[in-house]
Amino acid sequence: MWDIVPDVKHREGGPVPDPVDARLGTRLAELRGEHGWSLGELAERSGISRSTLSRAERAETSPTASLLNRLCAVYGRTMSQLLSEIEAEPAPVVRAADQPVWQDRASGFVRRSVSPPHGGLRGELVEGRLGAGADIAYDRPPVPGLEQHIWVLEGILAVTARDVEHRLGDGDCLRLRVWGPTRFRCPGPEDVRYVLAVVRP
Repeated sequence: MWDIVPDVKHREGGPVPDPVDARLGTRLAELRGEHGWSLGELAERSGISRSTLSRAERAETSPTASLLNRLCAVYGRTMSQLLSEIEAEPAPVVRAADQPVWQDRASGFVRRSVSPPHGGLRGELVEGRLGAGADIAYDRPPVPGLEQHIWVLEGILAVTARDVEHRLGDGDCLRLRVWGPTRFRCPGPEDVRYVLAVVRP
């Protein structure tokens, strides 16, 4: 029904997309098809332009973290859930070499899914890395009331929620439920590495 995801391996002209971006684009198109939405309808629900949505589904661009967050909010799933859907079914033990890594090339944000979503479990663990000066804003949580525990391993992380900025250093942990916009910022001078524990409501 949705003739929007060409076989990227046979695309004429231009570079072949990253395999992860290609699988992600296919899954995004499938989700839209499952909901029976046109690109225009999804654009209205997400606030993302039709052209951007189309390019993401065709893997003609690598989606940013903010864009994926908006789509996750529309589809009612966390980013880890979405990314886990393009990988094989996670095993009970997730070896370091098998933990999916995704990068937002625009901001330099690197996200490792340490403990991906698993059937019967509500929690997941994510390792995040932000370069000095990186700044990522999310306009809404992927799931309202999402519980998050943010534990800084190295560096400084500034997290804004409910218009309050929390400055976290080595070993500090911020606990919150997310209902509105949030912002993750690395003021530097060094990169920051942190663990994000997510618990779905």
